[in-house]
This record gives sequence, C-alpha cells and structure tokens, in this order.
Amino acid sequence: MNKKEKNTRQEELDKEEMTVDLELDDGSQVTCAVVTILTVSGRDYIALLPLDETGENADGEVWFYRYSENPKDPNEEPELGYIEDDEEYEAVADAFDEFLDAAEFDELVENENNS
Repeated sequence: MNKKEKNTRQEELDKEEMTVDLELDDGSQVTCAVVTILTVSGRDYIALLPLDETGENADGEVWFYRYSENPKDPNEEPELGYIEDDEEYEAVADAFDEFLDAAEFDELVENENNS
C-alpha cells in the first residue's frame, strides 16, 4: 500500500466510524471502533477501541494489532495478528501517541481557524 492509498484509506476511516467484531481467546466477541491504521518500521498496525454493550469505551483502553490486507483482493477481510514483542509493541504505542498529539494539534488549529 503506497502513501497515497494509505492517506485515502485514512480519510475513509475518518469519514465514518468503522467497527470490527473480534473473537477473543475465551470465545467471547467484542465490538471495537477502528481508531486508525499506523505504519511503523514498514509494517501496518491497527488501533482499536473496545466498546461495551452501549457502544461506549469508559476506560480509554486501546488495543493494537498487526494489520495486513491482500493487495490482490481488496474485498478479502484484512488479517489481524498479535504483537508479541515488547519493543515492537512500544514502538506502535509511541506512534499512536504521536498520532493523538497530531490529531489534537489539528483540532486546535481547526478550532482557531473557525473562530
């Protein structure tokens, strides 16, 4: 996925709140809102916000997974994978923090421009 395709994909994510249903190891299912897809060290990751029965996330917990799509079949479901390495997880968490900082900055600038 090139940078233009990722920007387009991110714009699509921003326009509508996408959700995914994850099956956990214990067999239960959790609906999660897709926050963003990040690229760290050439690999894609997805940040998910687990939602409760009312569609809310009271504790602010965010889950990170490896993320991959089949470039030959865009209709195929993306694959999610566990991040088992602590260094890899920390790099993704840092990139997510930078994403949040940038989003906050963009919101501040947008609010100033609308004033």
